[in-house]
Amino acid sequence: MLRWFARRLLLAIPVVWGVVTISFFMMHLAPGDPARTALGEKASNASVAALRHQWGLDQSMPLQYLNYLKQLVHGDLGTSVYYHAPITSLMAQRLPVTIILVVLSAILTMLISVPLASRSATHPNGIAAVAVRLFNAVVQGAPTFFIGAMLILFLGVRIAIFPAGGYPADIGGRAWALVLPALTIALGTVPIMVRGLRAAMIESYGSEYVAFARSKGLPERPIRYGYVLRNAGISGVSILGIQVGALASGALVIEQVFAIPGMGSMLMTGILNRDYALVQACTLVFGLLVVVVYLGTDLAYARLDPRARLS
Repeated sequence: MLRWFARRLLLAIPVVWGVVTISFFMMHLAPGDPARTALGEKASNASVAALRHQWGLDQSMPLQYLNYLKQLVHGDLGTSVYYHAPITSLMAQRLPVTIILVVLSAILTMLISVPLASRSATHPNGIAAVAVRLFNAVVQGAPTFFIGAMLILFLGVRIAIFPAGGYPADIGGRAWALVLPALTIALGTVPIMVRGLRAAMIESYGSEYVAFARSKGLPERPIRYGYVLRNAGISGVSILGIQVGALASGALVIEQVFAIPGMGSMLMTGILNRDYALVQACTLVFGLLVVVVYLGTDLAYARLDPRARLS
């Protein structure tokens, strides 16, 4: 098991390097001058040239890339031009918010998907299955920001169960404020999860061990939860791990809609203000989070299904 996980860890290294390289060259090849953006259009050419020299932007691209890699090795993410603060301190404030939002979205995804998939798989030709398919089609066809806007309108304004936006100072208020954006992100992933779980459950219902359990006189409820759902959960873990990237990208947009001070809003600020170091650091951290989750998913899948280690 340890050797298998070590191989997975080694395979993740090129992925992380690719994320670092792509984020660096995409920002540096983008049009515009970050020094000119920082000083303003009225700044003199001498001031812009001095700032470019201070930031090392007058060096060749390969040399800038090597210097950037050296900084990363020493744990230095640089300083944000827009916020005028070390990026590590900004990450310490913003990253936990996004992580909590993504984890809460994953939990809500499972809480919504499992009952829908179970009901749809138990009666695949019934009214409930048709309703679930219609729900999936409507939700998957709607943009995430539109779902968020509708939830704000009904649950945040008209019914006023949840706050329509913002991030209060107290812990309880913050937790309550994250429910609606997490629900918005989760609804975008629910259709994929429901289809995957439903297919796995239908396959389990047709398996020999379920037929044997029924022949022994076991009731449907223990069969559903003890046999069918338990085996379908292996597919659920795999699907959820793959969808973590979608949950994280959904957080980028939803944090803007609900005014949540997380990594997504900080990344958008860096892009709009051409803050090279900030955008590269945010991209790197998001890439690392996805890689870590994928590794955790592989580990959980191997624990649940030993055949994965053999493959």
